[in-house]
Amino acid sequence: MNAPVLVLKDSLKRESGTKVHHGNIQASKAVADIIRTTLGPRSMLKMLLDAGGGIVVTNDGNAILRELDVAHPAAKSMIELSRTQDEEVGDGTTSVIVLAGEMLHVAEAFIEKSYHPTVICRAYNKALEDAIAVLDKIAMSIDVNDRATVLGLVKSCIGTKFTSQFGDLIADLAIDATTTVGVDLGQGLREVDIKKYIKVEKVPGGQLEDSKVLKGVMFNKDVVAPGKMKRKIVNPRIILLDCPLEYKKGENQTNAELVREEDWEVLLKLEEEYIENICVQILRFKPDLVITEKGLSDLACHYFSKAGVSAIRRLRKTDNNRIAKACGAVIVNRPDELQESDVGTGAGLFEVKKIGDDFFAFVVDCKEPKACTVLLRGPSKDLLNEVERNLQDAMSVSRNIIKNPKLVPGGGATELTVSATLKQKSATIEGIEKWPYEAAAIAFEAIPRTLAQNCGVNVIRTMTALQGKHANGENAWTGIDGNTGAIADMKESKARINKLNFFFLIWDAYNVKAQTFKTAIEAACMLLRIDDIVSGIKKKQAPGAGPSKPTIETEGDADNEQILPD
Repeated sequence: MNAPVLVLKDSLKRESGTKVHHGNIQASKAVADIIRTTLGPRSMLKMLLDAGGGIVVTNDGNAILRELDVAHPAAKSMIELSRTQDEEVGDGTTSVIVLAGEMLHVAEAFIEKSYHPTVICRAYNKALEDAIAVLDKIAMSIDVNDRATVLGLVKSCIGTKFTSQFGDLIADLAIDATTTVGVDLGQGLREVDIKKYIKVEKVPGGQLEDSKVLKGVMFNKDVVAPGKMKRKIVNPRIILLDCPLEYKKGENQTNAELVREEDWEVLLKLEEEYIENICVQILRFKPDLVITEKGLSDLACHYFSKAGVSAIRRLRKTDNNRIAKACGAVIVNRPDELQESDVGTGAGLFEVKKIGDDFFAFVVDCKEPKACTVLLRGPSKDLLNEVERNLQDAMSVSRNIIKNPKLVPGGGATELTVSATLKQKSATIEGIEKWPYEAAAIAFEAIPRTLAQNCGVNVIRTMTALQGKHANGENAWTGIDGNTGAIADMKESKARINKLNFFFLIWDAYNVKAQTFKTAIEAACMLLRIDDIVSGIKKKQAPGAGPSKPTIETEGDADNEQILPD
């Protein structure tokens, strides 16, 4: 009577209950442990071999996790976290993972005591709201136009990265680039589009100190006819086109039947006249430089060089957009629609230079460029890739400051303040939620603890001293100096970097911190809510397609096989 009822197929594997919770928590902790050592200025680098045999050397949390191939589903969603953080605010990719791993770690004790996951999540969400409230309280507003302050902030972001040894270099590049492309939206809002209008051009060779932000753009192209066309033009008039300057070919095969021999000449003449027509229309505006995204025929090239105009063809669309933004030109789709207002006159110099083996065209000294190129030089490709990753982070941070000019203390001070406040608040919470709430408060200490671990100081002693300082609530700005592991005041921190007596304050941007907390806690709640994993689901077959029969080789087939040569 009571025969077992099979609902799922045999091929499906199902895990449920606490087993899943423990599995998820273990997987998340494993991911957090991979990049735990890359937090802070004394961080280690990781070397990853990718599928193509290339190597990536980095300590950027997102870059490391991006290369990992993970089997466990919970670990995959942890990796997504760091990607979200990177896309949203660009910094704090490591802290998110460490914090989320810690949140899950402290939840494990409650799962074992058979607390319901929803209770834990409720407490966590309450802790998140209070943490954001604390952030608002200790945040400090700054003036975006005060370059020294912004520089300090961007530097404390890069302080944990590989390029911190080059002093102000990367921070300066990042601030220059983001202030260049910032666009006022009115009502005190500024929009900075890093992806579209800032191009990072990596050219191996030279020294890192030669890197600079151009007041304009550069791209990897030479003029069409190097001997005949000028490679240097001062105050050029630039026309940007999005159409081919060659004879239109038929969409498909076009057959023309010619009866008389002269007709052939007429046909060729028509083609030539068509191109001449286009060139005359363009040359009416007396340009010095014509750039098109499509092809440019030899004949058009001849007309241009005769008129003393330089031409560049087959440029990328994104590059063309950047040139338009830099010199104030408008990209035109048809030559007969050209107007005087479409000609870009904002550039001060067009020049083609040879760097290494390649020719690069520069459109620089622009009056008010709204796009720019960051030229990075360096000894090797791997180094340049790492510098570029660090630069991206730095630009994101300076973009965040421009958008929301508020600071919170760095060096683990924010987390300790949040932790101390939440511990005090937990006394007022009634019922069963009190314990997970307090655990969440303790979990925030993972960040300063990891910083202390990476410095190699006595973790327990340092943490106890810090907790004591924060418990009185006397100074929210007390944290760990990431280089020495000493307890320092972040407002007056005189952190020494690489034996340079270079004083700066360890700060973080407010929205990087807020995003870190939100992402970490929400992800922890999501993973705790999972109580069932069903795996082994096959892809659906197309209807009517039965299972394919295995092919059996007969003796007749064996003769048809080609014998491999020795």
